[in-house]
Amino acid sequence: MLGKIYLVATPIGNLEDITLRAIRILKEVDIVVAEDTRQTLKLLNHLEISKPMISFHRHSKDGRIEEIIDKLKLGKNIALVSDAGTPVISDPGEEIVKRAIEENIEVVPVPGACALIAGLISSGIDAKEFTFLGFLPLNSKTRKEKLKEISTEAKTTILYEAPHKLVQTLTDLEQYTENRKIVLAREITKIHEEFIGGTASELLQKIKDPKGEFVIIIDKAENKNENIFENMTLQEHYDYYEQKRV
Repeated sequence: MLGKIYLVATPIGNLEDITLRAIRILKEVDIVVAEDTRQTLKLLNHLEISKPMISFHRHSKDGRIEEIIDKLKLGKNIALVSDAGTPVISDPGEEIVKRAIEENIEVVPVPGACALIAGLISSGIDAKEFTFLGFLPLNSKTRKEKLKEISTEAKTTILYEAPHKLVQTLTDLEQYTENRKIVLAREITKIHEEFIGGTASELLQKIKDPKGEFVIIIDKAENKNENIFENMTLQEHYDYYEQKRV
């Protein structure tokens, strides 16, 4: 009988932010697969849980995925966790999930804390529709393409960023977001939790020595065509499109 792989969300800071179900699953599974076993060990020790662990991170070889799949085929139940928050979101565990599905192994979500959602709901920026881009690419060409997407995005955009890259990212956003509101959510659920709002230019003035992990929430782009048409008469609408045809 095949084992199951449980995608267990863990706290993003405050250790109390874990569900009763997540604790039960961590106690019941045979193995915990963790991005950084040292980080996960702190949580397991806090919960007084002792389990064999396997590390899986972005530098892990394909053979590690097959090792995990083989254990599932032997009937072992496995909990997959990230360093913090919901696994698979901007997380290498995505590759394990894909292989498990290919092998008809049951994948079971155990929801909980997620930094992008926590940041969004606390930002005061429109939460009805949003686009999550994770970390911006480092390659200059693909990065520019993503920034161009953001410049015209009609939905709220959410990014993740590390402290040592924040100033550069805000500098890039300054060129593409004009006066749109941006909120930096820093150290969510931790002692130094902070939400800082402003335009990219204003935030560059406020942030001098970034510390902690950041969620960046960017207000949607203004639909300029909608604003043009809003106060037009029917004749003005007609004239507008006639000029477009010239």
